[in-house]
Amino acid sequence: MKKIYIISFLSLFLLIVTGCKKDFLDVQPTQFLTQEQVTEAAKNNPDVVAGSMSGIYTLMFQDYTGGSDGHDDFGQKGYDIFSDFLSGDLALTQSSYNWYRRTTEFTATQDYTNIVNYIPWRYYYRIIRSANTVIASLGGNDVVPELKANQYIMGQAKAMRAYAYFYLTQFYATSYDATAEILPIYTDPAQQNQPKSTTQDVFNLMINDLTQADSLLGDFQRTAKHQVNKYVAEGLLAYVYAAMGGQDNWVKAKNLTADIIQNGGFTIMDSTEVVYRGNPDVGGFNSVSTPGWMWGVDLTLANGLDLVSWWGQMDAWTYSYQWAGDRKALDAGLYSEIPADDVRKGQFYPYSSSSYYLTPIFKFYPPTMNTQTWNFGKGQREVTTDYVYMRVAEMYLLNAETAAKSGDEATARTSLKDLMKLRVPNVSYIDNLTGQALLDEIYLQTRIELWGEGKSYLAMKRDKATIVRGSNHLSYVGVPIPYNDPRLTFSIPQAEILNNPFISQGNKN
Repeated sequence: MKKIYIISFLSLFLLIVTGCKKDFLDVQPTQFLTQEQVTEAAKNNPDVVAGSMSGIYTLMFQDYTGGSDGHDDFGQKGYDIFSDFLSGDLALTQSSYNWYRRTTEFTATQDYTNIVNYIPWRYYYRIIRSANTVIASLGGNDVVPELKANQYIMGQAKAMRAYAYFYLTQFYATSYDATAEILPIYTDPAQQNQPKSTTQDVFNLMINDLTQADSLLGDFQRTAKHQVNKYVAEGLLAYVYAAMGGQDNWVKAKNLTADIIQNGGFTIMDSTEVVYRGNPDVGGFNSVSTPGWMWGVDLTLANGLDLVSWWGQMDAWTYSYQWAGDRKALDAGLYSEIPADDVRKGQFYPYSSSSYYLTPIFKFYPPTMNTQTWNFGKGQREVTTDYVYMRVAEMYLLNAETAAKSGDEATARTSLKDLMKLRVPNVSYIDNLTGQALLDEIYLQTRIELWGEGKSYLAMKRDKATIVRGSNHLSYVGVPIPYNDPRLTFSIPQAEILNNPFISQGNKN
């Protein structure tokens, strides 16, 4: 049954005072409840902060949580689109309304005054500040609450703080450089503006938060998939270690993903779930109840999403931009690398004479789609199809990647085959892959499997890849661009530079 997300009065108050101003680092006003009063009340009543935790999850899918009125500002899935464009695997093939045009042309990421640089920064720091408020309400960073319910909330808040810092490190730094100063760290809602901290310090905070979250959420039985549980926290931690790289970190990421695969209870989406097979009620990446989804949100009419949404920007069946003329498609070069007998080849519109060429009409679709009448733009106007944030397929691929990088090629091949046997008729070719050939295949399958889900950019950085856009892009076709090219990362925005005296405009790290 779908659930309606309602933020309690206290939650709404805390989110407003932590996120409504343009200077989102202002100290919280205290004319309603003091932090001490909230902390004291929460000791015996988890509901005091449970609503605030729900509010943090709401920020992930709510429109305009990046502080703009743009139709590309709608929470985590909005930044998944930004990163997919920057990775080159998502092609802007037609631009009638110019959403994302400057991002794909790299003019936005090079101009710190452009709003594109502000909205991810504001969104993730808003998540951080809200998480810090919850953590402070439960006693602070070094406290383990007495009540089990509060331990679960503390674990979720720390995981969400780490989640936000992780994406900031990926979006605002060109590569992992332990000594480079990249981001200000905030761990308390009362902190004033902070200078940049080193990459190592930011990653240490994430590791500490996610390790604690893993422990605190060990026996947590969540009531909905939008909540972070033990396995989601482990998945985030695996991404952190994999982004750092190095033998020890690869082994840690391998072990974490192995635990998720073996004990998480999730199953890889099969061929009927990943591509349209004649029944619109099956598959389509539209239901949070899909067993292969580890983390996602159950959207309803009450959430009020319409054309300003991930579905509006990516799905041709939904009434919005993908149908109306801002076409987004699979990179033509990547499409050519998908074998004809791979079921995922069928996710994309195959006819090059159409403006819908290589759009994902058979990967992302609502149950109301109709291939008899080809009702593009009429499948849904008010969005009720769900958002996916993390799938177990990611963990199989990340396990294969980190196993191969750490020298455990047997495990790498096994994990890769576990996925690929549900995609192609014969996986025996994997048995002969070793060394760089094995790594290249894992990277390719990561790009194909997770296309349009915001994960190609992360893999590009981990693999230090050079991207080359295919023929269906509107700009930079055939131009090699390395992963650490400054144009592929956001600039620290003008608002932060103006409001934080410790940060000035400068070169990207």
